[in-house]
Amino acid sequence: MVLRMELRHLRYFVAVAEHLSFTAAANVLGVSQPPLSQQIRDLEVEIGVTLFERSSRRVALTAAGADFLRNARAILRQSVDAADRARTIGTGAAGILNIGMTSSVLTGPLGSLIRAFEQRFRAVDVRIHEMAPDDQIAALKAHRTDLSVLRCPPEDPDLVAHLAWRERLCVALPADHDLAAGSSVPVDVFRTERLISLRLESSRFADEIFRACVVRGFTPRISQQVREASSLVSLVAAGFGLAIIPEFVGRLRHPDVVVLPIDPPFLSADVYALHHRRKSPVVDNFLTLIGEDAAGLAEAYRNR
Repeated sequence: MVLRMELRHLRYFVAVAEHLSFTAAANVLGVSQPPLSQQIRDLEVEIGVTLFERSSRRVALTAAGADFLRNARAILRQSVDAADRARTIGTGAAGILNIGMTSSVLTGPLGSLIRAFEQRFRAVDVRIHEMAPDDQIAALKAHRTDLSVLRCPPEDPDLVAHLAWRERLCVALPADHDLAAGSSVPVDVFRTERLISLRLESSRFADEIFRACVVRGFTPRISQQVREASSLVSLVAAGFGLAIIPEFVGRLRHPDVVVLPIDPPFLSADVYALHHRRKSPVVDNFLTLIGEDAAGLAEAYRNR
């Protein structure tokens, strides 16, 4: 059986049931009494049961009417909840935000940004997905994630990149290295020193560093390649060579490693938020937060 009743039928019924008066219910609803009475009769016909006992002196609920009242109220509450939920999702105040990232961007202000976002939008479920940059792009294009936070975003007509925060490149070198006592490391030192790198085939950022060295006229001598930025610092401490790293990765302190800026700077480690051209309101809200807070948080991290 297909029912054609509408929410207004339920509202009319509940009003009459609560006032036990068609006149009082009509006044509350702002309608005239005859159409209200007709709507209730139509509802009873459609359901196939009498909901009210009527007489010239009183209106009373039947047993079926009393039971229908409980369900009608529940349906009306659910309709209000559904509308409220739709509005919050439509404004990005509720929903799910899947963020792809590498571990290296978590050494900067991203964790604080996510925490601030969760506090501002408590009905949004933020889910972090740590993955290699190429896997991030694949997940983003397949709509398994909503946003990627990474360095060296690709040029893709379907995707848009927003600068999240600026980050410079530094060098991690053993504490007993001849250059460790200085205030910076000359860029030309990479002509002769062995380098530890992220995997070139899976890290666009590592590939950018390699290409920047080639542009300067030399091919870097890569002694080891690793998947995680934290491994770079550990291998530097073990004496496998130097590592060119983003400055906030240098905050992963190691007692046997010194981190210094490169002089002159030859490449940036800026971090971008990457998303689809048709982004959701939740992504819009996160991008707004990045625009408001990311630069200040990055500067605070830098000055610690």
